[in-house]
Amino acid sequence: DNADILSWEAGGGRIARQSGQVRKEAAVTRSGPGRPVQPPTRERNPPALAGVNTLEGVMTEHETNATYLVLARKHRPASFAGLIGQDAMVRTLKNAIATGRLAQAFILTGVRGVGKTTTARIIARALNCVGPDGAGGPTAEPCGQCEHCRAIAEDRHVDVIEMDAASRTGVDDIRELIEGVRYRPVSARYKVYIIDEVHMLSKQAFNALLKTLEEPPEHVKFIFATTEIRRVPVTVLSRCQRFDLKRVEPDVLAQHLTRIAEEEGARIAPEAVALLARAADGSVRDALSLLDTAIAHGPVAGTETIGEEQVRDMLGLADRSLIVDLFDRLMAGDIPQVLDQMAGLYAAGADPAVVMQDLLDVCHWLMRLKLVPGAAESPETPAAERQRGAAMAEKLSVPTLARAWQMLLKGLSEVQAAPTPLAAAEMALVRLGYAADLPNPAELV
Repeated sequence: DNADILSWEAGGGRIARQSGQVRKEAAVTRSGPGRPVQPPTRERNPPALAGVNTLEGVMTEHETNATYLVLARKHRPASFAGLIGQDAMVRTLKNAIATGRLAQAFILTGVRGVGKTTTARIIARALNCVGPDGAGGPTAEPCGQCEHCRAIAEDRHVDVIEMDAASRTGVDDIRELIEGVRYRPVSARYKVYIIDEVHMLSKQAFNALLKTLEEPPEHVKFIFATTEIRRVPVTVLSRCQRFDLKRVEPDVLAQHLTRIAEEEGARIAPEAVALLARAADGSVRDALSLLDTAIAHGPVAGTETIGEEQVRDMLGLADRSLIVDLFDRLMAGDIPQVLDQMAGLYAAGADPAVVMQDLLDVCHWLMRLKLVPGAAESPETPAAERQRGAAMAEKLSVPTLARAWQMLLKGLSEVQAAPTPLAAAEMALVRLGYAADLPNPAELV
């Protein structure tokens, strides 16, 4: 019996005991003098429970769902061709790789979600790609099939070191990095150091990096990424080739979202896509995160189209036409109707601060129509809003719109700081409504 127990624990049963693992029961324990107590009887082959993984590696539905990747990671570009809205940078990098004019260090700057870290990884792949046959050199179009391309894409390449400067800010971290620079790559052509949020490094860390950054070994490349380029010392900037990544234009972003939605098998209305692109504010990652939420917020079956109203509800936005109505009544001084409409928007789920921001957008749009009439022909503007906007811009003067802008901007800051945002928004709208028909200073002289 004792031998059976030891055999079961050591691997004779269904579960093998790992090296160093502590056994939960001893082979024989004694509760009294000379009386061995047997462990509880166990089945040699216990039946598999329904819905529970067996040791043969059967994957349950829960584990299948756990492998889902968010769209921002699933559709991350793997080559320069996949980067959108960064044509100038892509052209420069492609030409540099083709002609062999590669700098020892690059610094990528821009707002969040425009592709800084993604570009750094693409550069690392382009420098170390050897092609499907293993005989290629640096290329602007990585194959994605060789060992190095696959390892870099899976974040497991030993010669591509990513460091988060937000969590490793000290000079000791940079000293450790510098110690590793002198060693040649293990398997790749270049040893690439990618330092994200580089502006978070301390002053001493930057100083320790300067000499190595200026004259690194020929097998080392540095790629920095930052959202706050002004916090990077000029002594570091002068040693790097700088690329400023732009915000992606709304129409380009909308086309990108439409293509990804089709690949995911989701149907989404063009108006809804335009709302997502506008809310992302030029950030591709933000746009993909919003699209992920919109797909989950929409119909489960996938046969219905995700409409504009659903996206507005998800984002907490008010209907654009209602905002134009509200601004029109403000400029007419119709305070009771303004308060009723504001209460209706709030009851429908609109955030008072977002309503104030939308009113600022309408005011800016009307000012542009007043000064540049051709701005009404923008394809992003619906036909109904073009006609109405042109009529409103014609009857409102530039001083009136400028005063409305200042009062709305002041009201927005009050709404954001107030304990009751709705009350602050209503008070700001009342002030603007009563001041709308006041003469401007030029008319008083």
